[in-house]
Amino acid sequence: MQKRISRLLIIVVCLFFITSCDSKAVYDEYKSVPNQWHKDSIASFNFKAPDTTNAYNLYVNLRNNAAYRYSNLFLIVTLNYPNGKTVKDTLEYKMAKPNGELLGEGFSDVKENKLWYRGYKTPFRFTEEGEYTAAIQHAMRKNGDIDGLVNLEGITDIGFRVEQGSKN
Repeated sequence: MQKRISRLLIIVVCLFFITSCDSKAVYDEYKSVPNQWHKDSIASFNFKAPDTTNAYNLYVNLRNNAAYRYSNLFLIVTLNYPNGKTVKDTLEYKMAKPNGELLGEGFSDVKENKLWYRGYKTPFRFTEEGEYTAAIQHAMRKNGDIDGLVNLEGITDIGFRVEQGSKN
């Protein structure tokens, strides 16, 4: 009996290590959103460029729950380079199917979405060595409203991820 328990424990530990290892990730961090994501609240992520020769994929990661009531999501993402250069994008992501079912991974009410930022069509390379900052802010508004939505409900965590891309 004790042998069986020992084997089971070894299998569980091995499975944990296999599933927790993520060899592609170079940088992966999340920031929690208290109750609602205020339009002026910017999630910032500071990271060092891994190198300037290889290609990378950059992602915005989001966790949302059933309180998220929209089919899409508009974000303003700013990438600040070490030399002061800034690239700012307004991006739109699909977050729900036409029937209202939330997209993303997860078995519970919380869904995790890995959203492309850079590296999808053309390989992304860090052109400068040093510290980069990615800043993410929501830019949601209701149809027909000029003013943006002040508080966005349903987003629980905002993340940014850099992973090794293809060897182009």
